[in-house]
Amino acid sequence: MSLIESTAWQALATHYKEQIAPLSLQQLFAGNESRFAQFSVEADGLLMDYSKHRITGETLKLLVRLIEERELGRWTDALFSGAPVNSSEGRPALHTALRAASDQGVEVNGQAVYPQVQASLGKMAGIVAKIHAGQWRGYSGKPITDIVNLGVGGSDLGPLMICHALEEFRHADAAGLNLHFVSSIDGSQLAERLGHLNQETTVFILSSKSFTTIDTLANAEAAKRWLAQKIDNEAVLLRQHFIGCSANPEKMSERGIPPQNQLLFWDWVGGRYSLWSVIGLPIALLLGMDGFRQLLRGAAAMDAHFRTAPPAANMPVLMALLGVWSSNFLGVKGHAVLPYDGRMRHFPGYLTQLEMESNGKSVDRDGNPIDYDTCPIIWGDVGPNAQHAFYQLLHQGTQPVSCDFLAPVLRYRISRSDGTQEQLQDQQVLTLANCLGQSRVLMLGDQALAEGDPRRGARNDQHYNGNQGSTTLLYPELTPYVLGQLVALYEHKVFVQAVIWHINPFDQWGVELGKVLAQDTFAAIKDCQQPFDDSSSQGLLAYIARVRG
Repeated sequence: MSLIESTAWQALATHYKEQIAPLSLQQLFAGNESRFAQFSVEADGLLMDYSKHRITGETLKLLVRLIEERELGRWTDALFSGAPVNSSEGRPALHTALRAASDQGVEVNGQAVYPQVQASLGKMAGIVAKIHAGQWRGYSGKPITDIVNLGVGGSDLGPLMICHALEEFRHADAAGLNLHFVSSIDGSQLAERLGHLNQETTVFILSSKSFTTIDTLANAEAAKRWLAQKIDNEAVLLRQHFIGCSANPEKMSERGIPPQNQLLFWDWVGGRYSLWSVIGLPIALLLGMDGFRQLLRGAAAMDAHFRTAPPAANMPVLMALLGVWSSNFLGVKGHAVLPYDGRMRHFPGYLTQLEMESNGKSVDRDGNPIDYDTCPIIWGDVGPNAQHAFYQLLHQGTQPVSCDFLAPVLRYRISRSDGTQEQLQDQQVLTLANCLGQSRVLMLGDQALAEGDPRRGARNDQHYNGNQGSTTLLYPELTPYVLGQLVALYEHKVFVQAVIWHINPFDQWGVELGKVLAQDTFAAIKDCQQPFDDSSSQGLLAYIARVRG
């Protein structure tokens, strides 16, 4: 039976048409004074308020019935036990094992996973300690001052996001260490970085699960050419200035990365779930291994919450259900992620890959075309910036959008002695006021203004309809542990939605096909060929050939 023909789905469709469609959020709040208490959950320091969604208690019951019908419990057990939930590639998806606090007895191909993970983290810890102590030296004997991470997708977005967010937790031994991230294949990003770096004191981390990603390898070759301007011994160049992070040790060796500089993870770790592995080396270099393990502990705590909390108190499950409800029944095609914290600037971009690459599918696990919506368009920005950019569309646009608001209650954990502490705290209060005020306006529109206020619906072009659903996530302060919780929360949300939609969130064949065609097109441009039969490709190639001479 297809999803939309299932009993639970049909019950939800009827419920929406008969009970929810006629109601606005304003009416739902007016009719239930305890709505926040009913539709919020607090766990391990996080508060999730989902009362600003067009749901009732009956909606929630029917949504829970949907995940029971879709056998979420069975799928969750399969995920954590190492079953091949990545069915198209016949692999487990064991990113949760990377942060497990103890040996859970999980095996892959007869090999215990936990000891392998700890051994890999141990080797990474050794490299971190060596660089922090100034014992990793460049070709001239000087200690390393700059680390350049060469990666793309999950090998870039995760470490970049975490390092930017947690800069204030920089380990004392990393005080003089500069971290740089390069992902763009066009060379401009790398060239700009290299213009400010010194070959004597720079190490490149070459991060690629397959070690065949053309974007990353092209940047690595450019880095080698830059180093070769000063280093005429390639073995020394690679030994002193390159570290490889990959699931393919053979390819690393082929590229000349010596074994002692190779950090390994496994093919059962998806790229966009890999920051918990040695792909997180830049994070460990910034935070130290203790800080990196705090990040892992936060994620592990969310794993435990996801596995044990009942659906009505389970944050990832609730977020997933609200997303399905919004996309499939309320007609929401876009979802904005809005952190009210400048340190979380890269968090929406990270979630764009996590959600859209995972659940942007139109074929189910059985190879059948899907006749219902899956992942909405995900985007976002830091809230105060977004208020002066795309919030206009959120408030007065023609299409419904759902939102996630995220904010720490306490902004600055470190006491300041320069007299600005009180001012910074006041700014944090202002930030929180904007966060809560914007979600309230999305809910109520101009009815959020007091009765009698002349701005309340005074003119049609000033009218706000409201009735836009949102979730608010508050946490005491941003720490490595809390950020680990938040990332794992969204990972499990994606998984639950994939179970409901009956799709595989752990492959990305659309991405792979694009890579194949890029290689064919690269050869065509280099050799001035016309291998394609469509007029657009032919015309574009002809223009490129003419301009290139």
